[in-house]
Amino acid sequence: MPNSSKRILIIGGVAGGASAAARARRLSETATIIMFERGPYVSFANCGLPYHIGGVIEDRKRLLVQTPESLNARFDLDVRIHSEVIAIDRQAKTVRVRNSKTGREYEEAYDALVLSPGAEPIRPPVPGINDPRVHTLRNMGDMDGILAGLSAGPMGRVLVVGAGYIGVELAESLRHRGLAVVLVERLPQVMAVADPEMVEPLHQELQRHGVELRLGATVTAFDGTGENLVAILGDGSRIACDLAVMCVGVRPETALAEAAGLELGATGGIRVDDQMRTSDPSIFAVGDAVEVKEFVSGDPALIPLAGPANRQGRIAAEVILGRESRYAATQGTAVCKIFEQTFAMTGLSERSLKQKGLPYQRIYVHPADHATYYPGAHAISLKLLFAPDTGRILGAQAVGQSGVDKRMDVLAVAMRAGLTVFDLEELELCYAPPFGSAKDAVNMAGFVASNVVRGDIALWEPEELATLRPDQLLVDVRTQAEFNQGTIPGAEWAPVDELRERLEDLPRDKELLLFCQVGLRGYVAGRLLSQHGFRVRNLSGGYKRYQMWAGQLTEPILCDEK
Repeated sequence: MPNSSKRILIIGGVAGGASAAARARRLSETATIIMFERGPYVSFANCGLPYHIGGVIEDRKRLLVQTPESLNARFDLDVRIHSEVIAIDRQAKTVRVRNSKTGREYEEAYDALVLSPGAEPIRPPVPGINDPRVHTLRNMGDMDGILAGLSAGPMGRVLVVGAGYIGVELAESLRHRGLAVVLVERLPQVMAVADPEMVEPLHQELQRHGVELRLGATVTAFDGTGENLVAILGDGSRIACDLAVMCVGVRPETALAEAAGLELGATGGIRVDDQMRTSDPSIFAVGDAVEVKEFVSGDPALIPLAGPANRQGRIAAEVILGRESRYAATQGTAVCKIFEQTFAMTGLSERSLKQKGLPYQRIYVHPADHATYYPGAHAISLKLLFAPDTGRILGAQAVGQSGVDKRMDVLAVAMRAGLTVFDLEELELCYAPPFGSAKDAVNMAGFVASNVVRGDIALWEPEELATLRPDQLLVDVRTQAEFNQGTIPGAEWAPVDELRERLEDLPRDKELLLFCQVGLRGYVAGRLLSQHGFRVRNLSGGYKRYQMWAGQLTEPILCDEK
């Protein structure tokens, strides 16, 4: 059958399935395209669900990206909602469909089949999990259920279990409604994908806005026998609430694919090649249900993000209709708003690099989002991970009040293009006082990382404080006022602007571990002292990085170092 007259069936809408359908129609006016969606909504903005709950997105209809009617009008698609595909016959190349409204079952034939089933929220098998006051948040129906629960009566307290992207966004949205919120997370930090020190400002921000954080805690049961729902934690403590939302992660929906005999990968997702083709050459899979290749390591991974799902749907449609499109890999680039703070990342975290045994180096900078002499400048705390020999960019994380998404997007593009930290030094980025600095935050990260790779400065890490040797000395090179306000225990004071006059006061038989407020003055001091014969290393990110690492950050990071 010619490509132009193919019969294409698509199971599931939202990002991947809807993109595949629209792209297929743009490539072929004569193809038969049928999309099945088991729910009532074929294309909705699931990333916007928390914000409608919080009232930021007031109009519920704004979340409906497309409807069956709009898709039919523009793309001539046969969109069938309330239609669940319950079986795939690979030999006959048919699917069996059940209409959930009427119960009617029927079969449809395909030349090419696209699976876009997504991922389902995890509901841990703990006692009481099926209480109607315990919710998950994945789709419009889940959102409506939560809103109905919130409107059922006076709300005292809402429990959010899980502090990933959805959990922290939901916690913020519930506080926006004026509700008391407890956020429980089994790890000692929010945002498990991030490195611990980089989310310390987020802990501060959540607590500053009245979210009660219960880190390192797990819910082992729910007791719904009383007037309130009670969550029982692993340490025996109890949290009374009026409603709970489980945001503890998702798992790929692979039951249909598995029943059809399609191969699953090591991660549990549907195995696909770089053209989104499954182990059956006539069946493709896209979105949160598929196993992808992680960009840095090349390892298989599950990375459920809307952007990759859209691209995968587009690629599947192009391959079905004869184009040589290929999906490269997923970087995991993501961003999250937490009240006035923003967190973003791309590539691998330090934790992931360690787990994979990949060599890396790390640096930290805290530059301003725009010129400090222009009003309203805020610091961005940026962590860059790179190969110690070549300077290849392996990952980045940033947190700050503004300008974080812009810098992370630049770094994500740099990674995708195969640039190194040396290239970051040379990037020519927008500059005007309200928008940036002549040396942008990305340039600054490149300067610091390149200095390390070139050997201009060696670094020491906070973890070394536990095993300091007698032949090492901590040296604080900040001002007297800064030193008096707080320093790393055991440090001696030697301000950078007086070092040349105080060289004889410093011990030459010891390695000097330097630090300043954010790293710049420590670097300057290190270059000075090394040229006078001293053994020195600098703390990248300075005293503020130490505070983030030690969990002692008590105020926003300022961008005032000169």
